[in-house]
Amino acid sequence: MRCWCGRVGISPQPVPRSDWLAAFAIFPTAAETLACLAKTCVLRNFQMYVSDGTCTATTLLKMNEIQQLSSVGLLELAHREYQAGDYENAERHCMQLWRQETNNTGVLLLLSSIHFQCRRLDKSAHFSTLAIKQNPLLAEAYSNLGNVFKERGQLQEALENYRHAVRLKPDFIDGYINLAAALVAAGDMEQAVQAYVTALQYNPDLYCVRSDLGNLLKALGRLDEAKACYLKAIETRPDFAVAWSNLGCVFNAQGEIWLAIHHFEKAVALDPNFLDAYINLGNVLKEARIFDRAVAAYLRALNLSPNNAVVHGNLACVYYEQGLIDLAIDTYRRAIELQPNFPDAYCNLANALKEKGQVPEAEECYNTALRLCPTHADSLNNLANIKREQGYIEEATRLYLKALDVFPEFAAAHSNLASVLQQQGKLNEALLHYKEAIRIQPTFADAYSNMGNTLKEMQDVQGALQCYSRAIQINPAFADAHSNLASIHKDSGSIPEAIHSYKTALKLKPDFPDAYCNLAHCLQIVCDWSDYDLRMKKLVSIVAEQIEKNRLPSVHPHHSMLYPLSHEFRKMIAARHANLCVEKIQVLHKGPYSFPVEIRGRLRIGYVSSDFGNHPTSHLMQSIPGMHDKSNVEIFCYALSPDDGTTFRSKIGRESEHFIDLSTVACNGKAADRINADGIHILVNMNGYTKGARNEIFALRPAPVQVMWLGYPGTSGAPFMDYVITDEVTSPLELAYQYSEKLAYMPTTYFIGDHRQMFPHLQERVILTDKMTAKRELADNVAVINATDLSPILENTQVKEIKEVVCSVSNDPNLNGRPVEVSMKVAELPTTTHIETMIASGQVQTSVNGVVVQNGLATTQTNTKAATGEEVPQSIVITTRQQYGLPEDAIVYCNFNQLYKIDPPTLQMWVRILEKVPNSVIWLLRFPAVGETNLHSAAQALGLPAGRILFSNVAAKEEHVRRGQLADVCLDTPLCNGHTTSMDVLWTGTPVVTLPGETLASRVAASQLTTLGCPELIAKSSTEYENIAIRLGTDREFLKAVRVKVWQARMTSPLFDCRYYASSLEKLYHRMWEKHARGEKPDHVSLK
Repeated sequence: MRCWCGRVGISPQPVPRSDWLAAFAIFPTAAETLACLAKTCVLRNFQMYVSDGTCTATTLLKMNEIQQLSSVGLLELAHREYQAGDYENAERHCMQLWRQETNNTGVLLLLSSIHFQCRRLDKSAHFSTLAIKQNPLLAEAYSNLGNVFKERGQLQEALENYRHAVRLKPDFIDGYINLAAALVAAGDMEQAVQAYVTALQYNPDLYCVRSDLGNLLKALGRLDEAKACYLKAIETRPDFAVAWSNLGCVFNAQGEIWLAIHHFEKAVALDPNFLDAYINLGNVLKEARIFDRAVAAYLRALNLSPNNAVVHGNLACVYYEQGLIDLAIDTYRRAIELQPNFPDAYCNLANALKEKGQVPEAEECYNTALRLCPTHADSLNNLANIKREQGYIEEATRLYLKALDVFPEFAAAHSNLASVLQQQGKLNEALLHYKEAIRIQPTFADAYSNMGNTLKEMQDVQGALQCYSRAIQINPAFADAHSNLASIHKDSGSIPEAIHSYKTALKLKPDFPDAYCNLAHCLQIVCDWSDYDLRMKKLVSIVAEQIEKNRLPSVHPHHSMLYPLSHEFRKMIAARHANLCVEKIQVLHKGPYSFPVEIRGRLRIGYVSSDFGNHPTSHLMQSIPGMHDKSNVEIFCYALSPDDGTTFRSKIGRESEHFIDLSTVACNGKAADRINADGIHILVNMNGYTKGARNEIFALRPAPVQVMWLGYPGTSGAPFMDYVITDEVTSPLELAYQYSEKLAYMPTTYFIGDHRQMFPHLQERVILTDKMTAKRELADNVAVINATDLSPILENTQVKEIKEVVCSVSNDPNLNGRPVEVSMKVAELPTTTHIETMIASGQVQTSVNGVVVQNGLATTQTNTKAATGEEVPQSIVITTRQQYGLPEDAIVYCNFNQLYKIDPPTLQMWVRILEKVPNSVIWLLRFPAVGETNLHSAAQALGLPAGRILFSNVAAKEEHVRRGQLADVCLDTPLCNGHTTSMDVLWTGTPVVTLPGETLASRVAASQLTTLGCPELIAKSSTEYENIAIRLGTDREFLKAVRVKVWQARMTSPLFDCRYYASSLEKLYHRMWEKHARGEKPDHVSLK
């Protein structure tokens, strides 16, 4: 039995297959086929001559006309006894006749045959020699003598006698047949084929010979010629079951599995006692995964041969595939009982024991198989699988290589070795071995699936997609390939296709934790909450079982925050992934790095990220490297991804003192060497477990102090990470147990945004209105003009500064605070029809009193880099509710997060808020679009009328931030806050209402609001969350006061102050280093 690797998701595992080496008439190797041919032909055809129906009394009279009729009768009696296997009486009657007629060559030939059957080879040769002496031209005697030499292993002498026989008698069919068998034994296949062909030229109706020729051609790989032979044999003798079975073997070899099944079934129908045909039928049904019929075929074979160890073994393989592991184990043990020196049975028994979790017993069985046969390639391969799972990567690699040394064409070992190489990050080497596995076995679905995993890791999404599709084409019931295909769809944003493929995988393999957990995540992405509670319960139980069994959990660390898992489980999920990184680096055999105790010069900080480019992380921190105090710290940035050509990348590269592209350094060991050679004191991990991470570099510890920062909202669970940079609101000390790292506290929020540098045009705004609107209560978020320079509008348009005094912010509506002055610059136009026309028609721009203003929806058409946030827009931009179909007179709540952050309790709170705030809507994003229908359905099921939830498409970065001005209030998602998106809307002056939980991801918005100086927007319960949102929606003065406070605080608070942030970060780095320099272990640090 061979084990193939076929899972992806997070960690490939071996999937056993039942390839028994003794597959009888399926002829696993040409050598076995040829050996069978040689043996069968000699014995049968020798018997054919002496017992042929033509050997009647008349024939014998022709051979010796002087014999008496009584002698003929006695010889015919001996002949019949020989045919019946009664060799003792046949010999007695022949000896009686020979004493009377010593020169009777017919008697001498029969005696030669009798002694040959009784394995008295010397006597057989003696009587053949006597016959030759009587008649030197007697071809049959030379043929019989050749049989004796062949049986003794004297092939040259045998060949000489066969050839002499056919020279004496050119139409001697049996001579040609026996010559063919001897040529097969001697390895002269082409001459053997010619001998069979010659025999058939003399008698084309010899269907047995025709079938044997087919066997030889099949063994030589000439399948179409073999097929023609079998078809001709069947044409001659339609009820010849052997030919039907052999033809089934050819169809099986050609991949025509259904034709193979048909022909094997025909063979057993013709001959209900045809053991080999039942075995072949069982084998091919097993390969077709028609397990119930395979079991029936094997059981029928066992009725014919109850003690057949190989059939017991194959039957056990089917039980294994059916999941009847206990029954499989019992049947394997029976096979071993019948054949104790049966390495295949021990190997397969080991697979079943391993499936039961009895790994030590399985390992012992593999070792027993190897004691019986040290070159048992399957056991070497499967034992390697165990070693790999135990973390002994080098031992696993050694065993795979040994298996390939024994059997270079071992496709499974190539595939498994590739999997280990992939695990070590040697992706190009892995790819070569997957390709070799597929070359050897073009229908190797597991290899295609695993090669897809490698290509996916190499960012070749299209190649991976093709591999998974090919694997499914080969084996439509291959659950792992369906799951891997689903992952490609999921990563590409094709969520409905991913859901379909995950569901297919689970139909094929109901107990498939990876597929189930990934399906759960996809359903979360699109807000499909059918059976939500049951799904969450099962997901938690899966994780609990996997952690208990020390397996890699099927829930990714980055997704764990979305599910009702305990903090301990979340930390253990991360820890399992960290351990995987440690396992991967063990094969590098790198000793620990040495570090300087004292700083020579400045403190060297190394930032490591795959997101230096157009990515939210760079949008947040791109100015930090350049704002560090270069007299205090020396900044290194290590990019794990190639240059994407954006200004985000070039800015970070330009403003860092040292920018190193490690994407070209595939080996993690060499990457770590480079970092260590740079003398980095503090190495900062900005990825965690997000896409593109190379945590193996950190596992090698190239720097004395290693820190998590910004890019990943959770603990690493890693012993090689010392600190996580956070703050007292995001990670209060009472929640420190959630983290494997020590907490390094920033004085304000640990989160940072580069909005002041990226979007300075949003620092000021002019409210646009017309004479009719100006008579009503004026809103600051219906139509807004932004620009870095508003002077053209201010100079050419009648702009008024409207001031209003409202009550101050207070959580208690009964308390009156100090008055707050609200000031707005308002451009009042005679009419805004031309602007409305521009928007409705999709025009790029229009004119306002001679000043060109740009349609806010057209930024991607006019300046791509400004649209992406790489450049500051230089045009005057107008943004209106009309552009997004938002009602101008409504309270607009918004949330611009990806929809996976919404869960049923959150939607329930939002619905209750909308129900209590008249004329209100909530504005969401189609992120993804397929979630829109699900959310509408869920809201309507809660009683919310249609039209209260509005959706917009995802926009480019600048538009995404700018349109946040149009909302009145942002309602945060408690499950996982808006991190970057909360910064985006706060920069536009839109307040955020949040409800912090206990996870880091659920507390970031509270930290941002605390730094902003708006604690009144932080709820302590779901009821308070609703009350704050409802008051903002119903108390216009309260809303105005909060909005003006946020608008002002974004410029005066530290929230968007990157220079202050960089300075604080440096101080925190120095605190960490000082502790290290004193020889102290990492501990919680702050700047207090």
